[in-house]
Amino acid sequence: MASGAIFSSLRRRRLPSIETFLASVDLSDVALVQTLISVAGELVSCFSDHRFPFQRKNSRSLVRKIEVFQLLLECLKDFQKLSFPSPTVVLCLKELYLLLYRSKILLDYCVQSSKLWLLLHNHSISGHFHDLNQEISTLLDVFPIKEVELIDDVREHVELLRKQGRNAKLFVDKNNDALRIRFFSFLDEFENDRIPNCNELKAFFVDKLKISDARSCRAEIESLEEQIVNHEGDVEPTISVLNGLVAMTRYCRFLLFGFEEDELDLENGNQKKAMKRLITQEIAETFLTTPKDFCCPILLDLMCDPVIISTGQTYDRRSISRWMEEGHCTCPKTGQMLAHTRLVPNRALRNLIMHWCTANGIPYDPPEVVDASAEAIASACPSRAVLEANRATSTLLIQQLADGSQPAKTIAAREIRLLAKTGKENRAFIAEAGAIPYLRNLLSSPNAVAQENSITALLNLSIYDKNKSRIMDEEGCLGSIVEVLRFGHTTEARENAAATLFSLSVVHGYKKRIADNVQAVEALLGLLQEGTPRGKKDAVTALFNLSTHTENCVRIIEAGAVTALVSALGNEGVSEEAAGALALIVRQSVGAKAVVMEEAAVGGLIGMMRCGTARGKENAVAALLELCRSGGAAAIQRVIRAPALAGLLQTLLFTGTKRARRKAASLARVFQRCENASLHYGGLGVGYTFASNSVSTRDHTSFADDVSVPMSISVPVL
Repeated sequence: MASGAIFSSLRRRRLPSIETFLASVDLSDVALVQTLISVAGELVSCFSDHRFPFQRKNSRSLVRKIEVFQLLLECLKDFQKLSFPSPTVVLCLKELYLLLYRSKILLDYCVQSSKLWLLLHNHSISGHFHDLNQEISTLLDVFPIKEVELIDDVREHVELLRKQGRNAKLFVDKNNDALRIRFFSFLDEFENDRIPNCNELKAFFVDKLKISDARSCRAEIESLEEQIVNHEGDVEPTISVLNGLVAMTRYCRFLLFGFEEDELDLENGNQKKAMKRLITQEIAETFLTTPKDFCCPILLDLMCDPVIISTGQTYDRRSISRWMEEGHCTCPKTGQMLAHTRLVPNRALRNLIMHWCTANGIPYDPPEVVDASAEAIASACPSRAVLEANRATSTLLIQQLADGSQPAKTIAAREIRLLAKTGKENRAFIAEAGAIPYLRNLLSSPNAVAQENSITALLNLSIYDKNKSRIMDEEGCLGSIVEVLRFGHTTEARENAAATLFSLSVVHGYKKRIADNVQAVEALLGLLQEGTPRGKKDAVTALFNLSTHTENCVRIIEAGAVTALVSALGNEGVSEEAAGALALIVRQSVGAKAVVMEEAAVGGLIGMMRCGTARGKENAVAALLELCRSGGAAAIQRVIRAPALAGLLQTLLFTGTKRARRKAASLARVFQRCENASLHYGGLGVGYTFASNSVSTRDHTSFADDVSVPMSISVPVL
């Protein structure tokens, strides 16, 4: 482990409290002594009787040293009544303040960290205690004790502490080291395709680590996962060992402690979390101003996933990715040319944003996968131990889905959902072990938590291509997913059902099967019109995918898709996909007629050409072109009479994407074929000539070129 990693890790986790702790360094001499007394007293009261899980001897030795300093400081306070300390004494006191600060960090670390994490870093943590002891010894050597009046017993304590410091040696607890080696032996067994003995695991976790129930084991897993996030950038241990830590502990959580938890806690936890998010968001919006450095220069909003581009500027990943996808090759802020398009995660800034949000009670939901490289490290090449531990865990989970009580099934569905979040291997063997039929059964559960976890688990499993056929071939599974989409107990369940249909519709052969279920299309349209922003995004992407199958368009039109999609043109979050879906629908004459009958359709597409993104403009002009081709004279007249279209087309002919220029040129040619077109659009000549010379202006382009959708559309992992 890199030097100082423990302290940097704790700074990341406890930034607000540390800032408060350090605020008194520049106090006056009198206030500094008083502050030191207060801080030392707080440390002694917090840690003197604390039962440290590990590093007991080192921790207690450090606390005893702080007790001696507390006595010394009390004497200094009395001495100050007569005269102020010399500059040398003041300098030593300021150094003592920093040592107390580091002591607080190290003791907090030993109390709050995962027990397995402490075992894993037994040697390095012991080294930090030794380094701190050496610094305390150095401070005592230079402290001018003769300049201050100390009572005899305090002076004796200080002299004894100074003497002990000179002779202190590194102490590494051999018992802790033996436990660390034992843990690695369990990982080795998983690595060699052997499941460790249940009694030996129980002796290790329950008797040695004192993890005695499901709740404490779950807390251990959560703490481990937090440590792994804070561990980023350190050399040791490897990511495979860290993932092995989590995988084995998760397996033991169910093997040793079963599945019976208070289900009410799960439900109440979700409700409290949602209520807290709502309340804190309202508070944040009312009273707080987001620091400028935390806002994306493009979106002007708080960044969730800050990344650095080649010019050194930081942007939110979603906004800068969109900028690059639109064909820009410059930095939006500086105008410099980009040397490359790689995006480097700005982890330091992301941690600062996360801590600021935590300190101010603002909900912060970072992406499930912060960047592709992180996911590749975590899941592309998992170790054999991780795979076998996860496989063993999935077997236990599926047994509970089959035979467990209702609370146990709820917990099992939640854990399968989490296990299926990363790694195609996890998704593969969960489905191979037979989880899908049992998850399908839970979709009709009256328990909202069980239903939400089961539909989300199916969504995560569906990302693996082979699982799509397993889900579609499971009798009644598609119908159950549609029922959740229509009548799900929670908004999240309905949204995840829509996302699952989108994931399944990636396979062309399944698009018609999904659209043949009229209720599925109707429910997606309802979600598009009345859902949350995320729900609308899930619905419109699913509808777009279904629209790419020619035989589906009539059914989608009959369900009322045109009205919903036209309304969505005014919604920035889904307008691109809505325009793309309309471009597909109007290829059918019945679709073109339906669009012509919608008064706001042409105006909405014109509005996108004016103010939309590059891809939005591209889809909008494609939709208008297809409308003219399929809708007959009435459609052409409706488009031709649209105000400001000539100028917008001319702008696209010069500044649009390659596809947009081609569509605009084709649309201009359609106008030229119309009687009196030159009277209305005489200004198109120059632009049309330019486009004709620079791009191919075929009247009939391939399907792939007709409609563009953002490259960022993907199946969410939840």
